[in-house]
Amino acid sequence: MTFVRRFVLLAVACAMGGCAALQGPSSAHLQSSVASLRECAEWYQALDAEVDAAGVRDAQYTRVPGFPYLRADRMAAATRARAAQSEPLLRAHVQRMLDLDLESRRFEIENLSAGRSDALLRRARDCAGLLRDADLASAESRAQLLDRARVPDDYSSLRRVLGLYPLTSLPFASGVSRWERRTAAAFTAPPREGGRVRYAPPAGTPIARETVASLLARASFDPLGRPTLSERELTLLAAAYAPSFDIEIRGDFDRFGELRWRRGAKTPEVEAAQAAVYVLPAYSRYADRVLLQLVYTLWFPERRSSGAFDLLSGRLDGLVWRVTLAPDGEPLLYDSIHPCGCYHQFFPTPRARPRPPPDPLEEWAFSPHSLPRLGEGERPVVSIASGTHDIERVALVRGTDSVVRYALRPYDELRSMQRMDGGRRSAFGPDGLIAGTERAERFFFWPMGIVSPGAMRQWGRQATAFVGRRHFDDADLLERRFELDLGHPGK
Repeated sequence: MTFVRRFVLLAVACAMGGCAALQGPSSAHLQSSVASLRECAEWYQALDAEVDAAGVRDAQYTRVPGFPYLRADRMAAATRARAAQSEPLLRAHVQRMLDLDLESRRFEIENLSAGRSDALLRRARDCAGLLRDADLASAESRAQLLDRARVPDDYSSLRRVLGLYPLTSLPFASGVSRWERRTAAAFTAPPREGGRVRYAPPAGTPIARETVASLLARASFDPLGRPTLSERELTLLAAAYAPSFDIEIRGDFDRFGELRWRRGAKTPEVEAAQAAVYVLPAYSRYADRVLLQLVYTLWFPERRSSGAFDLLSGRLDGLVWRVTLAPDGEPLLYDSIHPCGCYHQFFPTPRARPRPPPDPLEEWAFSPHSLPRLGEGERPVVSIASGTHDIERVALVRGTDSVVRYALRPYDELRSMQRMDGGRRSAFGPDGLIAGTERAERFFFWPMGIVSPGAMRQWGRQATAFVGRRHFDDADLLERRFELDLGHPGK
């Protein structure tokens, strides 16, 4: 690489906010007398400049400043203190963040230049191992690594200061309370008949609860307690706990499906000819246990406008449904949001008892409905309203409840999608938002600190409260709000 090209790429990296990533160990590696370290640091610098200049940065995880081969999610950030306790824990912590970076790099490289992806990924894997070993050999780098492995929240303190948050949060809290009362009342209203279609999970023989418990019990665990399951095992679990969706359909805006890029489009669109639900595994911390979660996301073409002054309508809408499993494979509770992070609701079972909120004004754990324990062969059926795609009720069903099926697709497909005019592109921008899904509410709700409230967001970027601070992927989200029974009670 010529000096001029290196200088240009460095300037681009700085212009795109990448200078922070050059501080600390990365800066030292750039000046290292060891050629292999220096070349890897330069390679990462050039790749990051290219990725940022092309606008293909993946926002699902947070880059660790000074460590270009590491990224953190909120679970990794929450284990920093424990990772500092021993060498095996630290190495497991670093390996997890290295894996997160490689995962994001794969999508960034595919979206940047699919033809070079294999070679670039091999280079990333080799350089990550080299830089990791060098940094772990330095006491100073180890300390910096643990200190910087943080995930900033998705709230702007500046917006809250300028918006006089201590005062403006009061009417927002009142508005949230009204929404909660309306939603709770809707769960007790008789269901609207007619114009409904029920979508069931893919056909197949569901695995028994005993098999799930055995699978989770024999799963390998990293030193930090995170279960590691194969892709096949996760696919089996995703199918076993997938809900049915009972949807009131009054127009094409209520038909969910695959997200695709149309030729020349600036916003991905829904292909309703293929009903699809995107699924990913996630994890929650409870005491010294890490609990497996399965997250299901539907995409609708739009949230339908209810009138001239509807602040919430706009392109694309969706629903996110999540189940948290006990170590024995039984669901502990369910919760749901829209992909904007809005309308967070919890549906606990008897094995999840709510804890009181620390502040009566804070959005804490709204539960409009509880569910009984899931029996063998049962699954939830989630009823969804037309237009708003709000949940109206949740019940349990047994056996085959519909011949209309949806397909399960990996959520990661959304991070690199084929474009009809060539190349690949994520559904999400470098800020974690889907461009073109902005809502008019952003002009009025900004004092609560959320950037572009109402816009569709990527996993890991979903703030779920206007009053207080809360994220859908907070590692301690459930631990703070519920007392969970993780034992093996008899039926």
